[in-house]
Amino acid sequence: MRVSLLPLSAGVSFKPEHFAAISAAPQPLGFFEIHAENYMGAGGVPHAQLRFLRENYALSLHGVGLNIGSTEPLDRAHLARLKHLCDRYQPECFSEHLAWSSHAGIFFNDLLPLPYTEANLTSVIDHVDEAQSTLGRRLLLENPATYVRFKQSTIPETEFLAAIARATGCGLLLDVNNVFVSARNHATSATAYLEAFPLDLVGEIHLAGHFETTDGQGSPLCIDAHGSPVVEDVFALFDSVIARTGPLPTLIEWDNDVPDWAVLLAEALAAQTRLDRSRLVRAAPAAA
Repeated sequence: MRVSLLPLSAGVSFKPEHFAAISAAPQPLGFFEIHAENYMGAGGVPHAQLRFLRENYALSLHGVGLNIGSTEPLDRAHLARLKHLCDRYQPECFSEHLAWSSHAGIFFNDLLPLPYTEANLTSVIDHVDEAQSTLGRRLLLENPATYVRFKQSTIPETEFLAAIARATGCGLLLDVNNVFVSARNHATSATAYLEAFPLDLVGEIHLAGHFETTDGQGSPLCIDAHGSPVVEDVFALFDSVIARTGPLPTLIEWDNDVPDWAVLLAEALAAQTRLDRSRLVRAAPAAA
């Protein structure tokens, strides 16, 4: 059984500055992804553009403000707005992050990590259950890009995600760039992480750009920036995943320093080429 209803092809995150080019002619893409919080108003140009996308392409709705990783109760008003948006546009997929972004009424402009403990596992499971029950749909939970590790953590991240999925029935969104960034920052193996990841639960893949710098102590630091092309090392990890799974819905994220439409489309077509190649390899008869 498939984890999401998105087509097994490449898509891109929608940016309003690309609408004229997108609407001028059919695009060779399987789907568009939009950030839910940008469409919680009543109408206007954003919703006119979203209606066009809904009528012509599959739609992936990606949340950034549900605060699933927090120990506080979910914001019922935010969840109600999210339900209204899902009911209005019926996206093929809804996803959120294994992270927290607000506390005690203060909102942070970031997706923040959490310790992987039994207590936090119970909290996240409760939040995913509540979100799925309210929305009436399956949620995909995304692995984070991390820059610190917690001494309190007792559960490996892949096991933490798998346990959430087993308990709630949710699926997973595998962000391959986040895997690469976290492995660089913690001097661990991205390949080993992916070997441990429950790929049978993946309903969508994210690919994005990052940049490398140094922290305040001069140590190497990799930042998940979404403002540049996907690097070959990340594409190579992507190839290793789809060699095991076959084609999966694959999104190019590009949220900062947004390029012209032709550049973003070329990135998506590069991912599509790799998806097509994996399909052909898996379909080829075994050598005698």
